[in-house]
Amino acid sequence: MSDETEIAYREFGAIVVNSCSTERIAAVIREYEGVKRKHSIGEMVRAFRIDEPGIMASFGEDAAVISHNDEVLLLAADGIWSKLMEADPYWAGYCSILVNIHDIAAMGGRPLALVDVFSISDERIRHQVINGMRDASSQFGVPIVGGHLHPDTPYSVIDVAILGVARKDGVIYSHTAMDGDRIVAAIDLDGRVHPSCFLNWDSVSMKTADYVRKQIGLLEKLGREHLITAGKDISNPGVIGTLGMLLEVSGKGALVDLDAIPIPDLDASGVSFEQWIRMYPGMGFILTVNASCVEEVCRQFCEVGMTANVIGNVDSSRQLRISSGEEISTVFDFNRNGVMRLFSGAGDCR
Repeated sequence: MSDETEIAYREFGAIVVNSCSTERIAAVIREYEGVKRKHSIGEMVRAFRIDEPGIMASFGEDAAVISHNDEVLLLAADGIWSKLMEADPYWAGYCSILVNIHDIAAMGGRPLALVDVFSISDERIRHQVINGMRDASSQFGVPIVGGHLHPDTPYSVIDVAILGVARKDGVIYSHTAMDGDRIVAAIDLDGRVHPSCFLNWDSVSMKTADYVRKQIGLLEKLGREHLITAGKDISNPGVIGTLGMLLEVSGKGALVDLDAIPIPDLDASGVSFEQWIRMYPGMGFILTVNASCVEEVCRQFCEVGMTANVIGNVDSSRQLRISSGEEISTVFDFNRNGVMRLFSGAGDCR
C-alpha cells in the first residue's frame, strides 16, 4: 500500500472488513461517512417551504427544476469534501466541476455554465485547484463564467454552482420510481482507484473529451426517449447509499442483489468489494427503468463504454434490502430513518 493510500485510508475512516455477509455490508454502508453526512438534509427540507408555481421540483432532486417556456432550467450546487481538498487540491478542483456536471446529466439535462465560490488560504493550493477546475471544464465543454473569491480565509474550500437546461418532458426525476421498476446501475469500469483517495474511482481524467461528453449526453437522450422512470448520479454515499436517497424521496423500497452490481476486476484493481460499495465513480448512475425498456437502456450505456446491469427491483416496502445468495439484510428502513432523514411522522415524506 502506498503512503498516499495509507493517508486516504486514515483520513476517510475506512472500515476494514473480513466478512462479506450482507449484514456486515449493510452496517458498513450505514456507518460510512459519505452516507452519514446526508442525515441533516431532512431538517433543511422541512425548514424551507417552497410555494412558487414555476418551481417544478427542488429538494431531493440532483438539481432544482425551474419552468422556462417550453424548457426547464436546472440549477444545482455542490461543495467538495474538505478532506479531499487536503489530500489533493488538483483532484478537488477537477471533482468540483465533475460532480456538478453529473447532477445536470442525471436530471436528463445539458450543462450550460458554472460559477464558483473559492475560499483560499494558500497560494500553492489555489493554483492546483484552479488547474483542476480548468482541465475538467475544458474536457467536458462547460465554461466557468464567474463566481466569488475569498482570498484571505484561514481555510481552503471550493464550492461550485451549475446551470443546465432540459426539455420539460425529458426531465429525469429522483422521486418518480414505481413499483415493479427494475433498478439499473450503470458505471464506467475502465478506470483506477485515484492515488489520492481510495474511495474515488477515476474513470474520466484519462479519457478524451469526446468520450466523456458522449457518456454525459446519453442521459439527456434517455430522458427525451422516456426510457427512465427515475435516476440519480452515484455520489459520495456510493451505489447503495445513492439508491437509498432515490427510494427515500420516491416513498419506495427495493431488494438489491449485491452479486449483480457492476464491479471492476477486483484482483487487477486492488479494490475490495466493501471498498467498491462506497466508492464515488468517475461516471456512474443509478436508474429505475420499466422492465420493457431495460434491454434498450443497457444497450445504449454499452455503446458509450459503460457497464449497465439490473441489480434489483423497486417495491412498496419502504425498505432497502440487500441480498447475496440466500442471505438478506436491511440497510435502510425509510419508515424510521433513511439516508436524508426526510421522514417525519406517518405517511409519505414527500
